[in-house]
Amino acid sequence: MPDNAPRRALLVIDVQNEYFAGGQLPIEYPPVAETLPRITRAMDAAQAAGVPVVVVQHTAPAGAPVFDKPGERWQLHPEVARRPAAHRIEKRMASCFAGTGLADWLAGRGIDTLAVAGYMTHNCDAATAFEAAHRGLAVEFLTDASGALPYANAAGRASAEEIHRVFSVVLHSNFAAAATVADWIAALQAGRPLARDNVFASSQRARRAA
Repeated sequence: MPDNAPRRALLVIDVQNEYFAGGQLPIEYPPVAETLPRITRAMDAAQAAGVPVVVVQHTAPAGAPVFDKPGERWQLHPEVARRPAAHRIEKRMASCFAGTGLADWLAGRGIDTLAVAGYMTHNCDAATAFEAAHRGLAVEFLTDASGALPYANAAGRASAEEIHRVFSVVLHSNFAAAATVADWIAALQAGRPLARDNVFASSQRARRAA
């Protein structure tokens, strides 16, 4: 490995039964039939490379309609649950850093690059990526190992595809290197970082395309 190789950890966020068939929040885009195998592929690649895997599980207050511990829908998906993890945390807010000790755990192991996979793109993934970037970590967002829901509220309506695409573009413009699992594994095995874009270049490209 190069001397300046990233010191990575893979963060697998909230891959719980709530997001799959039978849950109240089924992920729509990309579909879980595609994203779950990519999440587990990333976990296996990290394990093989000696990169620590941190598995996160969200818990809501008792009686909440979703993520009510210890119901079946709160449980991790079996494919994630059966894989080894260097660290497991339970959170109650969107960011994996909030009230969990994650920052200290990463710092204690010299981690400087955090790869984010799991659900949901626009909520816990984004909140975690934003906070990680603000804490000085390099962030990698695995776009095809995450997913979104459609929303409709007083502010408007957006499809799951729109939400996932827009958040991926925004993250890559400033906060994280957005990449597929295949590209992430190639960078992991080569010991090289993934580059994010920047606000100015992202905006200029869009203006030229228009």
